This record gives sequence, C-alpha cells and structure tokens, in this order.
Amino acid sequence: MSSINTNMSSILARNALVSNERNMSTSMERLSTGLRINSAKDDAAGLAITAKMTSQIKGLDQAIRNANDGVSLLQTAEGATIEMTNMLQRMRELAVQSATDSNTGIDREYMDLEYQQLTTEIARIATNTQWNGMNILSNNSNFGTGGTVANPDTAGTEIRQIKLQVGANADQTINATFKDFSFGLGARAAASNATVDLSDMDAASTTEVGISIGARAFTVAASIAAESATAAETTTIAAALQAEIRRDAGFEAVSVTGAGNQLVISDSEGRAIAAFTSEIADGTDNGGTLSGGTASTAVVAATPATTAVFGGTARINNTDVSTRVSANGAIAALDNAINNINSERAKFGATISRLEYAADNLASVSANATESRGRILDADYAKETTELARTQIIAQAGTAMLAQANQVKQTVLSLLK
Repeated sequence: MSSINTNMSSILARNALVSNERNMSTSMERLSTGLRINSAKDDAAGLAITAKMTSQIKGLDQAIRNANDGVSLLQTAEGATIEMTNMLQRMRELAVQSATDSNTGIDREYMDLEYQQLTTEIARIATNTQWNGMNILSNNSNFGTGGTVANPDTAGTEIRQIKLQVGANADQTINATFKDFSFGLGARAAASNATVDLSDMDAASTTEVGISIGARAFTVAASIAAESATAAETTTIAAALQAEIRRDAGFEAVSVTGAGNQLVISDSEGRAIAAFTSEIADGTDNGGTLSGGTASTAVVAATPATTAVFGGTARINNTDVSTRVSANGAIAALDNAINNINSERAKFGATISRLEYAADNLASVSANATESRGRILDADYAKETTELARTQIIAQAGTAMLAQANQVKQTVLSLLK
C-alpha cells in the first residue's frame, strides 16, 4: 500500500534517534561529571546506598578531626603539668635545703620566699590553663558534659569525665578523665590552739599524760610530784609530748610549749585538740583542765570530691620551708603531689596514644568506605567513552536512514504524472 500520511519507516527511524540521543546524553553527562549516578533515574537503589555511605564517610572524617582535637586538648593539659612538675621538683629541693641546720633563719626566709612564689604559680597555671576558651585543669563545670564518675584511685571521690566523639554514629566515644589541679578552696589552714592547766591535779605523783589531735592520741610518761606542776616539770612534759607527736607523719608542725604550769599546744593544720588525760601510777585519772581545744573555725573545708591532685596529704598550699620542721613536713606533701601529677600525666599520655590509634583506624575505615562508594557511584570512563562512540555512530546512521525514509515517499509523485 502506497500512502503519504503514514510513513512507518520515518517514524521508526525517528524513535530510534530519540532513544539513541537519550543514551548519548547520559554518556556525555557521566563523562562530564565523572559520576555514574547523577539522578535517581540512573540507579535508584545505588543512589540510596551511596547517600548512606556518604553520611558515614563525612561522619568518619569529622570523627578524625575530633580525635585530633582531643589529642591537642590532652597535650595542652600535659604541657601545663610538665611545668607544675618542674616547679614541684624545685620546691622539694628548697625543702631539703631548708631541712638542714647549716642554714640560718634568714636563709630559710629567702628559701621560703621562692617556695611560696612557686606555689602561687602552680595555682595560677591550674586556674588559667585553657583550651578553646575552657579552663581544663580547674573544676570548671563548662568543660565537658560527661558529668562525674567514681574515682578509681580514691574511694568515695569523683572525677570529671570528658567524652570525645570518635565515631560516625551516636555515643561512639572515648572517655578522658580530668582531676582538678587547682587548690580548691585554697586558703591556708588557720592553726588550732589549746591550753592545758596543770595547776589543779587531783592528786600527787602524775606518771602519764596524753592529748588527742584530730583522730590521733599521743601519750608520754610524766613526772609531776605535787598536785600542781612546776615550771620545770611542765617544760619537760612539753618537750616529750612535742617529740612524741612529731614522730607521726603529718604532725611535724605541731608545737607544744611549757609556760609556768600550763601546756600550750598549737596545730597549724587546724585539727581539733581535745581529750587531755593524766594518770597516776595505778592508772587512775588525775585531772587537768583543757581549754580552747576545739578545731579552728577557719580550717580549710574538706577538699571537693573532684579536687584530688593537691588534696589530702598532697595539699601543698599550706606548707612552707621557713623552719626545719615545716620543711620536713613539706617534703612529704611534695612527694605525694609529684606522685599524683605523674599519675595524671600517665593517664593523659595513655589517652593520647589511644586517640592517635583511633584516628588512624578511622582514616583507614574512611578510605575503604570511600573506595566502596566509588565503585557504585563513579563513572567507568572506558565504558562510557565506548558508549559515547557507539551512540554517536548510531546517531549519524539514524539521521541518514531518516532522510532515506522521507525520500522513499517521493515515489508516490510518479503515480500523479
């Protein structure tokens, strides 16, 4: 059948050209962008998979930065504690120097001047050391949101917990713990004082006296012949009692002096002085009056739960090296403080090492995930260039065939001659 209105050859050629042009356009788009999937129509499932993988990769890359920030934070903290350690070592050197009696009182005053300046500088570093605007060595509630956790080193106390996000998903964290390096309430303890009146004993021949300071009781032999002690007897008892008390660690600065028939007791730590006892040979209580023996109201309050580095036996802000006795007491406190700081530095170092390994692992995971995504998402240039060449050739051939199909219908004109 010869017709003009319906040219099937032309329609088929035109449809083939449209389809081929679509394929050629897709190949050119992929070659231009480098991506196999440029829209959902290219591969709906592949697009969904790569979108999820992109979220993971971006999260992993940010976690790497978080880990590196954590390393910087901990290195800043450790850098400050290095200088604290150096100053504590110098302070200990001064304490050892002051502990020998080859020094005069003036010499010790000069030593204590440097000692106190170093103590102040340690407190300043603890208070002012910052990272990203946060005070990281003092008990700053704005630093970290991990709250506090039980302190594994000291029962009944707590330490701050800092959470460092080192994963692409929620709660993938490494926890770092920070103790407070500041001096807490800071003020030096006010001494507590008491006086024992030995002028009104119940009977003669006192053979033993004792006193309680804080939680410790101290007892020494005594010799009081009459019901009221003489000045010489009081002086002898005072010397014996002071020597007995100072044998205990932490009580080296307690002083006991004799004045007439009274014992005057002073404790620079501010502990309660109480429960004076006196006995005769058969163990019977022999009286004696204690006055002013309650703990000083100016005693430093208990160290806060999170203040551990310079707390307790490591509290150095109430030490000095102005006397041989106080220098010996300072040595013990400084040793404890140095040990505490070394322990914290070891924890900082261990956490830094862990964060560095975590960052390396995250980088490896991110690289592998990126490669996996590329296999789905990226264009294969060898394949796409082949496809482009194919579609270009077909486009040329299709155009020629469309021209031929349109030319065929001209034969109908011969019938009209």
